[in-house]
Amino acid sequence: MIVRGLESCANGMLALMDANDNTANNLANVNTIGYKKGSLRFRDVMESAVYTQAESVLRNDASRYLGTVSVGSEALKYTHDFSQGALTKTDHKYDLAIEGDGFFKVQDADGKISYTRNGSFAVNSDDYLVTKQGEYVLDTQNRRVRMVPEDLDRDLMRDNVEIIVGENGNIEMNVGMQKIPMQTIGVWDFSDKDDLFEISDTRFIPKDPENNPELRAEKFSIQQGMLELSNSNVIREMISTINTTRNYESLARVVTTNSQMLDTAVTLGRLRG
Repeated sequence: MIVRGLESCANGMLALMDANDNTANNLANVNTIGYKKGSLRFRDVMESAVYTQAESVLRNDASRYLGTVSVGSEALKYTHDFSQGALTKTDHKYDLAIEGDGFFKVQDADGKISYTRNGSFAVNSDDYLVTKQGEYVLDTQNRRVRMVPEDLDRDLMRDNVEIIVGENGNIEMNVGMQKIPMQTIGVWDFSDKDDLFEISDTRFIPKDPENNPELRAEKFSIQQGMLELSNSNVIREMISTINTTRNYESLARVVTTNSQMLDTAVTLGRLRG
């Protein structure tokens, strides 16, 4: 039983270390635009069946099943909380926030697709809407979003140009008195968000795109000149850190006690021998 107690404590301490690492990552990203906090799900490492043989000799029956006892836990799955983060106003015309469901769809230079809630965008030298890392934002037809029409008379650009992004993602350019409709920014969603795999602090891809394909988001609105803040809460994460530390210290004391008991048992065994 002493050895089993040590094993249970060791498994528990390893699980708490994983939990503390996750909390530290959430704290490190409290100011990351579009960040979705992570969480760990745990499972029992192994459950041993427990029986009793009380009265079994007198009654001549099999041992009675009492239940199971766990020998610790381990991290089973890393998931994300995709709840809405608070919106903050920036008044930058290329800053976009999704209020509701969905993700922006972006494409890197190699053509790889990922999905993000980080709408801190800019326009590159070729007039395409891109992330701060240079990934192209895609429209509803999976085309790169161009913020200046190719056939636009450049002489008009000398006038006051206004870029309007509607709540449904429609882009409109106002050049003087002329209104030019352009592309529609795509907003996509997934039926199983637990299937999404994080490839950076704010970008995700589906692990199984065949069984969990992208879907057109329905319940959303795009807010221009705003950004979605991280949904990681400093106070809650600090409380989690404190609780994890206390639990770890408790298990460490149990390990110390069990080690002392094991030393005593070994010493008594030698004396009797």
